[in-house]
Amino acid sequence: MPLLKVHLERWFLARWYGPGSPGLVLRALGNLHAVLAVRRRRYWLAHPERRVRSPVPVVVVGNLTAGGTGKTPLVAWLARELQATGLAVGIVSRGHGRRGSGALWVDPDMGASRTGDEPLLLARETGSPVVVSRDRSEACRTLLQSRSVDLILSDDGLQHYRMDRDMEIAVLDRARGLGNERLIPAGPLREPADRLDSVDFQVWNGGVPDGQVGLGMHLDIEVAENLVDGRRMPLTELEGTEIHAVAGIGHPERFFQSLEGHGIQVHRICPGDHGGFRIADLPRDGKPVLMTDKDAVKFSNVDDARLWRVPVRVRLPEGQRLVTAIEEQMRRSS
Repeated sequence: MPLLKVHLERWFLARWYGPGSPGLVLRALGNLHAVLAVRRRRYWLAHPERRVRSPVPVVVVGNLTAGGTGKTPLVAWLARELQATGLAVGIVSRGHGRRGSGALWVDPDMGASRTGDEPLLLARETGSPVVVSRDRSEACRTLLQSRSVDLILSDDGLQHYRMDRDMEIAVLDRARGLGNERLIPAGPLREPADRLDSVDFQVWNGGVPDGQVGLGMHLDIEVAENLVDGRRMPLTELEGTEIHAVAGIGHPERFFQSLEGHGIQVHRICPGDHGGFRIADLPRDGKPVLMTDKDAVKFSNVDDARLWRVPVRVRLPEGQRLVTAIEEQMRRSS
């Protein structure tokens, strides 16, 4: 089944972002999705009394397209920057790929199968309290019942209208953009493209394209860290070396090409977004295995010195605009 999932993802991506046609049936379903998405948003906007309002400000970091755009690294960056100003930050997430759907506190020592890979990574990277639930408003309630926080960051949830929010940040991938601009399943969009007109900020992973507005973000990789002994190695030391690279993220080519930009010869392993793989499935050729942070959290207790995680460093030259806007929103809400 995982292999079938990967093939299906590739088939859809070729039509969403490539020259392939989605076909008449998918286009018809995409048009229906567009109508329903617009009606759904209008309903929630017309009935604010049915939205769940948090007593502290909620900032949603989401996207318009299916798959990864760099939301989670931006949430981690924001959490750390806001913590540095003295604010107590809580984080909520759906916990995609985890077992169960109810509210769960994320302990950094838990396994990714219980929490989802991204929430576990956020808990470890930020030290913030993290709660996962399919119902993000429930996650907010659970968080606030036990912790006193000044604001809540929602990792994804742009389309989760039941959860009221004070600010919306949409993250976009410069390399892919909005693809063919059709809605799922004919294209990658969760909502029509004009939804971007209503968000507070657009953040473009890879830099702002010509003719677009927003803030430019870059995810840089510079070192690899061994999962067994914590040794750190500059990626420049791997120049000319053959390695296996694992990227179970929405846009794996971004990771592979970043490694190749350091002169590394990459053998690609793509388990699919949030996908898993077993150590036993790796080639037994002694080559190093480099993986994204999102994949590495699934192998915290594996004793295999071949495994290295490659953390990303968020570079956001105009990032202070986000921090200042959030601080101003908190003053208005107080």
